[in-house]
Amino acid sequence: MKAIIMDRHGGLEVLRYGDLPDPVPEPGQVVVDIHAASVNGADTKVREGGAYTTVSNFPYVLGRDFSGVVASCGVGATDFAVGDAVFGVLAAGRDGTYAERVAEKAALLCRKPDRLSHVEAAALALIGLTALVSVEDTIKLERGEAILIQGGAGGVAGYAIQLAKHIGARVITTASAANHAYVKSLGADQVIDYNKEDFSTVVKDADAVFDTVGGDVALRSFAVLKSGGRAAFIASGAKAPVSPRSDVRSLRPAVGRDRAHLERILELHATKAVRVPELRVFPLRDAVEAQRISEGRHFRGKLVLQVR
Repeated sequence: MKAIIMDRHGGLEVLRYGDLPDPVPEPGQVVVDIHAASVNGADTKVREGGAYTTVSNFPYVLGRDFSGVVASCGVGATDFAVGDAVFGVLAAGRDGTYAERVAEKAALLCRKPDRLSHVEAAALALIGLTALVSVEDTIKLERGEAILIQGGAGGVAGYAIQLAKHIGARVITTASAANHAYVKSLGADQVIDYNKEDFSTVVKDADAVFDTVGGDVALRSFAVLKSGGRAAFIASGAKAPVSPRSDVRSLRPAVGRDRAHLERILELHATKAVRVPELRVFPLRDAVEAQRISEGRHFRGKLVLQVR
């Protein structure tokens, strides 16, 4: 099969388009012919290695979420049949979707409805899973509350804006001026231009913060919370930053993998509560360019690789 392969950690130069053996399903697994796979910020961190992750089993293939068609089934994998369209996210700690085929536990995947293209399903999988676990399961956002969502034009944050509005919250977000109209179209009630305003002086007494940016932005986010507020962080490493305040909670969402959350993604899309983000699509062989844009972190929506 064709794949984007890395033989060592490093910059974009370590990625190459080449051939690898087709995967063989283990018991309980299915092999999926991938039609589309999304590009995520975590892909760059895995590629670079270091403190985030260290790969030892080279050659290695990046990528976590995908959509495709079942090509074969392992022993005991009875959830799907050959020819079924499915989408999902690989088990935690696994990568491998920048390729024409991947094997994964059938129990972690979900049937893809006809109303969603493979590109759309791949785009929604990990961002939807992350936003749902963060906003619904971890922050436990409630109707009438106010939430600050950092980096609103990104994939996860853009999904979170729509989810928070669906819940009935007041949504404040940060974005560059060029993305204000976009995040407002997703449902943001208030948009702060991070190039001109300091969100920590503009926002007061928020019930919650969802940070997708990390660094200094994450640390300054504690200042906007009311006493008893909670903040969830997905860009500050494996653990949430230590809160400088004893009266607010600092949380790191545990983004697992399960079919129930994928079905929730489909439900929210079917009811038009959440729409597919703005997409930029690249052929698989152009994954290096897609990662170049991704690591710049100043793009809107979602980057997707068209594999078939």
